Amino acid sequence: MTFADHFILLARYNQWMNAKLIDAAGQLPEQALLQDRGAFFGSLFATLNHLIVADTMWLKRFINHPAQFAALTPVQALPQPASLDEIPCPDLASYAARRALLDDAISGMASALTDADLAHVLQYKNAKGIAGSKPFSALLVHLFNHQAHHRGQASTLFFQAGIDIGATDLPLLIPDQPAVA
Repeated sequence: MTFADHFILLARYNQWMNAKLIDAAGQLPEQALLQDRGAFFGSLFATLNHLIVADTMWLKRFINHPAQFAALTPVQALPQPASLDEIPCPDLASYAARRALLDDAISGMASALTDADLAHVLQYKNAKGIAGSKPFSALLVHLFNHQAHHRGQASTLFFQAGIDIGATDLPLLIPDQPAVA
């Protein structure tokens, strides 16, 4: 598996897990999704929206990569989030549609990656306007790690609300390989 293949796998995992969370959210009444559960972003729905916000912010930064990933074109039309706790998707239907758009963009970008793309040092500004300059590969790792972190919070909140989202292990998506002697 190449370095770029790992990002394709992570994009596939990301899409799979986000679908699980959307399915789980559909099992709860709206009031339960919006209930403040004492989580960092309060409610389950605010936690899910935070992922939309953060993914949008990062993908908008990634648009500036010299590779000009075609898969990120739909992200250009999205409004720039003003804060990390913004709620860009007020209901589950709009959330699912936005999540699908972002997941498709992430998967398409991952499928187009080359070693040179991954080695590029990307200059960007964070949510506070502070400039950064980091290897693109490390920023992609952060994108996926951040998603896993908050999806872990969401899966716990769903469990506490009586919804088991099922297995979440990445190896479930990795094909078995013959053992090497």
